[in-house]
Amino acid sequence: MNKVADIAPFHAIAISREAHALEEQGRSILHMEFGQPSTGAPARAIAVAHHVLDTEPMGYWESTALKQRMARDYQDRYAVTVDPEQIILTCGASPALVLALTSLFAPGARVATARPGYVAYRNTLKALYLDPVEVACGPAERYQISADALAALAPAPDGLVLASPANPTGTIIPPAELARIAAVCADRGIRIISDEIYHGLSFGEPAHSMLQYAPDAVIVNSFSKYYSMAGWRLGWVVVPPELIDTARARMGNLFLTPPVLAQRAGLAAFDCADELEGHVASYRRNRQLLLDALPVMGLARIAPPDGAFYIYADISHLTDDSLGFCQRLLRETGVATAPGIDFDPVDGHRFIRFSFAVSTDRVEDAIGRMIPWFQAQTAR
Repeated sequence: MNKVADIAPFHAIAISREAHALEEQGRSILHMEFGQPSTGAPARAIAVAHHVLDTEPMGYWESTALKQRMARDYQDRYAVTVDPEQIILTCGASPALVLALTSLFAPGARVATARPGYVAYRNTLKALYLDPVEVACGPAERYQISADALAALAPAPDGLVLASPANPTGTIIPPAELARIAAVCADRGIRIISDEIYHGLSFGEPAHSMLQYAPDAVIVNSFSKYYSMAGWRLGWVVVPPELIDTARARMGNLFLTPPVLAQRAGLAAFDCADELEGHVASYRRNRQLLLDALPVMGLARIAPPDGAFYIYADISHLTDDSLGFCQRLLRETGVATAPGIDFDPVDGHRFIRFSFAVSTDRVEDAIGRMIPWFQAQTAR
């Protein structure tokens, strides 16, 4: 009998739904539950979009100019040569992930991911009738998958989805470890999908692309995070030359093309570096504010947030029910956060994720509300 895949809910969405309902009742709510920049698209991108709305009928179209600009960015940023034809534009990173997985794997293939990891990796794999192989990653591994862990998997998985910087932890895999992972995957025949959606958002050394170490890796990326264009639904996938036709056929049938409006604005966003780096500076301030406040809140065990805009904190001394804890935190303080069970179905009941993609004044407000609340929980 055919059976529909069992997909777990995204609990942060339920938290957000309740948060918005409380706002409608007049409550002051601070949204730290999603990795969603509070800033809008760059000013020049918005201006271009206004012009497009006034002058173009739009339709089904893929921008050659945008793909050429992206290829140049890979050369400038990573010293990697990418043919524009290897870049397929998508309606955000989520369709890009579907495109990557269906281009590489048949149903039943085993694909490794880090645990904790982005909730949609596990659930998208299940929805596509692929078998997620979750590798437990803790403080000793900086919550990231390692070459040694991949080498020890028996049998070898068919694929690997990795992210650096990662969600929910913000950890970055060092270049030397990326090279070791690439070598293990090449030796064991493991195909790599690298989610690089948080590239550009780092607070020390910049993240390296897996293309620097594995030219046949498939890269997923998006304008949602660094470019602050989440609502524009524009992403892309970079595929090796032998997968271009396969991936393009899937894109055309499943998703057609991303919005013309977003593509025009995305091209303009590449010329807005000063504005975009200003956002990164704000995230850096927000990160430091939270790092200073968390010990006062009694949260001393956290993942090292090297990039992205998240802090993943251990709350096991306070609860073994992260969802219930986040619901209570929201109702009693108005601060919405994400429960760890979204990212880790085994150990996530004792973790919480804070997103600091909001404005600095909202981070300060959230800290002011949370410090006495967390201190009261510790005192119970």
